[in-house]
Amino acid sequence: MKPANLVDGQLTRQAAIAMLIVLGVTYAVNAMDRIVFSVLLPNVNKEYGFSLGQGGFLATIFTLGIGLSGLPTGYLLDRVSRLNVMLIGIAIYSLLTILSALSLGFWDMAAYRALSGIGEGMQNAALFTAVGAYFAAQRAMAVGAMNFAYGMGSFIGPTLAAYILLWTGDWRAPLIVYGCLGFVVMVLAYWFVSPRFTEIGHQVAAQGSADASPVGAGLLNRNVVICGISAMTLGVAGYGFIGLYPTFLRTELGFSVTQAGFAASLFGLGALFGIPAGWVADRADQRWIGITAMAVMLVNSYLMFNVAHSPAAQNVLAFGFGAVGSGVLFVNTYSLIQRCVRPEFIGRASGIMVTCLYLPASLAGYLFASLQAKFGWGDAASLQLCAVPLFAIVSMLFFDTKQLRPRPAVANDRPRTPSGISEKMEGLK
Repeated sequence: MKPANLVDGQLTRQAAIAMLIVLGVTYAVNAMDRIVFSVLLPNVNKEYGFSLGQGGFLATIFTLGIGLSGLPTGYLLDRVSRLNVMLIGIAIYSLLTILSALSLGFWDMAAYRALSGIGEGMQNAALFTAVGAYFAAQRAMAVGAMNFAYGMGSFIGPTLAAYILLWTGDWRAPLIVYGCLGFVVMVLAYWFVSPRFTEIGHQVAAQGSADASPVGAGLLNRNVVICGISAMTLGVAGYGFIGLYPTFLRTELGFSVTQAGFAASLFGLGALFGIPAGWVADRADQRWIGITAMAVMLVNSYLMFNVAHSPAAQNVLAFGFGAVGSGVLFVNTYSLIQRCVRPEFIGRASGIMVTCLYLPASLAGYLFASLQAKFGWGDAASLQLCAVPLFAIVSMLFFDTKQLRPRPAVANDRPRTPSGISEKMEGLK
């Protein structure tokens, strides 16, 4: 790998931004990979004879793997190369996405889907830990930039998958294409991302933190728990929506596969709101940002499943769900939980975020399908997508803003790499 331009042992800002973009591309492919299955679900159900409940389970079971990977990955991230964790994670989910297309039945498909989530979780935790540590003064905006990339992948993924499905007539084709694309971006990250970017701050854990902020010395505290509750709520509501929304549009409202794919893509387009949301979160009270966004999301969900019927209305509401749920809540909560702990625990805080978000999400599609079978789409959405967020709103009222790490005053105020550390980090690849 060619050495990057450095200033006093650090990457130049231009080099850092370029690497941030490359990592964003890899995360966009992650988003394409995880959201594609829900678009293909009616075709999968038809070929294998799966029920709506079984299909809903398959659509979101990958989040079980993500959730289970969170805590062990977070532990590793404070000790080993974050870049290596990312690369291994991409390889895992890319391979298993291809294997999902070769499934013989329900159980092996469920296994492939769940195991693919382990790779996605590894990349997720490593990615957000790295960018959060490097851009400490603009942490929320850096997280928002990654969510912007996620939004691009979520926007491109469903629509492209729908067209690949129409062109080939085979639901397996999009899975194989996206799996191969994952290996391409893995190689891209290996060659163009330096450990000088991804490993910043690792020396804090080894040398001991000199942080004098009011945050307690341990990992768990009240604020971390409250952020975890917010993440769990987002997982249950958000992935219930993601898992079955295209099915709702196609089976209940009679949308075509391209109409449903486009509406699902607009959820991803809404997630592009992550950058301005991050800019605001770096300057405002993040507790009230979370409360307001959660309230808006539950109202949006009610309108989506109980009031709106036209493609135009659904497109607007799908965009709104993505903007508020993924663009604001995800970005705000992820950056906030990192501010709730000392620098040496950032990796493990990211692991807690991943576990709390994705472990409950693993059953969100099955739960939504079960509620739909008993109560219908409207009442099921009211229970899962509208009532559940109330728990996060109430818990966030008890958040203690005095127990947060202060934001660095200077944009480039991040941990400096001691002499020799940068060179040693190269060996981690």
